[in-house]
Amino acid sequence: MKKAIVMAGVLFALTMTAGCGSQNQDHAATAESQTQDTAGGSGTAAQSENTDQKQTDGDRTDTAEADVTEEALQDNENTEKSSKVLVAYYSATGNTKAAAETIADAAGGELFELQPAKAYTTEDLDYNDPESRVCKEHEDPDLQDVKLEGVTPESFPNADVVFLGYPIWWGEAAWPVNEFVKENDFTGKTVIPFCTSASSGLGDSGENLAEMAGTGDWQEGKRFSSGVSEEEIQNWIGSLDLAAK
Repeated sequence: MKKAIVMAGVLFALTMTAGCGSQNQDHAATAESQTQDTAGGSGTAAQSENTDQKQTDGDRTDTAEADVTEEALQDNENTEKSSKVLVAYYSATGNTKAAAETIADAAGGELFELQPAKAYTTEDLDYNDPESRVCKEHEDPDLQDVKLEGVTPESFPNADVVFLGYPIWWGEAAWPVNEFVKENDFTGKTVIPFCTSASSGLGDSGENLAEMAGTGDWQEGKRFSSGVSEEEIQNWIGSLDLAAK
């Protein structure tokens, strides 16, 4: 009888131990599952956050690229507007250059200097020396075919108005401008000559250049003294109504 009671107690103890072990295993499995779920949830949230950040960064990049593109288009539009006026000039001593720069500023134009392939020296420009270059060229018209380093600027096709500046030599436009006039087509363009001189007037220089060109709508030109003020040039530009040209 006592053995039966002892055996029953042992069996009961074994049953309880097995039950506790099973419960512990269930608790451990549940905890592990919860841990995995929590970890998985954090990873998903992190991935979602990274994806949202990438999308935000991408939107910012697209916006920045759009701003750059718009700015480039605006710069191009401004360049096209500024190229509507061209100020081409030859300057022997710097007076015509100064006038041309003021005209370009006042009219919103682009400058183009006509530079002889063989530059004139101070001795070449000595009008009092019959052996000087300009005197020989004046005496022999065949020598007045002065080659230029550049004849046509890139902006020339877009120009609606062309100012052409030069000093007066013996009552005429200085012949280094001749090649520019002969080699370009001024069809559809308004051409406005201007000159600088110590005392000589514009004379027939503008009309003679128009005849030489054979194309273009040549306007009455303007003569400036060698020391012309910026204000005088600006007032002249303001009187021309270039928007209508």
